[in-house]
Amino acid sequence: MIQQRANFDWMLKELADGVPQVQQIVVLSADGLRIARHGGDPDAADRLAAACAGLQSLAGAVAAEIPYSEGKMRLVVIEVDGGLFYLMAAGTGAYLAVLADDTVDAGLMGTRMRDLVIRIGAHLTSPPRHDGQTV
Repeated sequence: MIQQRANFDWMLKELADGVPQVQQIVVLSADGLRIARHGGDPDAADRLAAACAGLQSLAGAVAAEIPYSEGKMRLVVIEVDGGLFYLMAAGTGAYLAVLADDTVDAGLMGTRMRDLVIRIGAHLTSPPRHDGQTV
């Protein structure tokens, strides 16, 4: 559940300002619902959140095949023509997704995302849903 939404929003903006190549930031629940966003179009953020739900599930299945792994997805990076996509676990049932152009410093992006997750991790927790209702 997101608390102090205004403070959360400025933290997303701070990530975008700290890494100028950021195009869009989306915080989503494990079931693909957008919790918050910065930059970009709201409809695009919803589509990205829905796609991320499948991606985090797939990454978790791959992680489960790694010996001595707990089977949890921590970070997925996808490089495509024109940019990079980052998806990071960010609290129980919540994820941080970032789209950036292809000139982004990958190390800086990973560090800034991790710092953001640490700072607001408690605010990025999304409770599980049953039959469309928060438990």
